Amino acid sequence: MPETAPPENTLPGRRGQAARNNVVILDAARHVFLADPKAPIAMVAEQAGVGISALYRRYPSKDDLLRRICHDGLLRYIAEAEAAADEPDGWTALTEFLGRVVDADVHSLTVHLAGTFTPTPEMGADARRANELAAGLVERARESGRLRPDAVTEDIGMILECCAAIRVDGHPKRTAELRRRYLAMLVEGLAAGKGADLPGPPPRPGEMNGRWRPA
Repeated sequence: MPETAPPENTLPGRRGQAARNNVVILDAARHVFLADPKAPIAMVAEQAGVGISALYRRYPSKDDLLRRICHDGLLRYIAEAEAAADEPDGWTALTEFLGRVVDADVHSLTVHLAGTFTPTPEMGADARRANELAAGLVERARESGRLRPDAVTEDIGMILECCAAIRVDGHPKRTAELRRRYLAMLVEGLAAGKGADLPGPPPRPGEMNGRWRPA
């Protein structure tokens, strides 16, 4: 991951104000584009309370802004997966990782914004890193004996997308409650010894990547 920038409130003068404005812009972009991926960039400026020229100085195009918020989400996913690697129990590492990613709402960006911009090679490299980390968590959960044998790494991404699709407009607390409820059900289904084999073949590696335009 890139070096962490200093907290906005520690930067002096104009630099601090610029950093705070950038946080506001990114928060506004997530809100606007999760509601409507086709929304114009002017709506982000309005939501953030900044002039359109100030927004364009940071992000010259809508694609640049979409790439930034999605890449931030991808880096958050990687950070959570790396943190989970420190958990000694493989099953706990996987299930707590899933909970933290759902709480962070990372996959809402994937569900809503896939195919709306061209990802960069750096994003592609980070996506591969994220998949490697997820595969490692799945393998450790399998070695613990608590993961059902027919579950695969690609199932993890689909579980996260299912949870991200749950949204009660205007009620973030209720959204979070429902996501956790259904994540618990889905995690229960991942556990070994839970009934018959899963129907149908799992997603093939890369099968869902066609939603993203190549760099």
